[in-house]
Amino acid sequence: MADKSQGKPKIIVDDDWKAEAQAEKERLEQELKAADKPKPADQSATGGMPEDMPPLDFMGLINTLGMQAMMGMGGMEDPETKKRVVNLGLSKFNIDALALIKEKTEGNLSDEEQKTLDKILYELQMAFVNISKQVAEMVKKQQAEAPAGGAAGEKSDDAPKIET
Repeated sequence: MADKSQGKPKIIVDDDWKAEAQAEKERLEQELKAADKPKPADQSATGGMPEDMPPLDFMGLINTLGMQAMMGMGGMEDPETKKRVVNLGLSKFNIDALALIKEKTEGNLSDEEQKTLDKILYELQMAFVNISKQVAEMVKKQQAEAPAGGAAGEKSDDAPKIET
């Protein structure tokens, strides 16, 4: 015969499970509160640093300056405009900054840091000389073509914008 209690579902309350769930909830709330508190070392002028930024160390500094110099030589697209812009003044500034860092840190760097700095600086200086020559040739060519035919300001959208 069927037992009367079989028709009703039996509810078992596990108090340990409830306590664990509550403790987990409280722990997560504390982590969220801690994450929301501003940390002075992590704040930038815009209110916070993006999480994907590399750690700030010597190698990161010289790589950042090197990338800015390359960008100024048209070696990289502007992330906002998606166009290459040649700005030799920006490149020269960043190359000079790297040279100053090399001068001021002489004898205080690890072998890896010294080799990396030397390599980046040499490659940027050689690229700067080559790009400067190309820009000078382009400017001469544009000046020579301007009086012969068309306006001096006309240029292709594919050509990099040149700022000197």
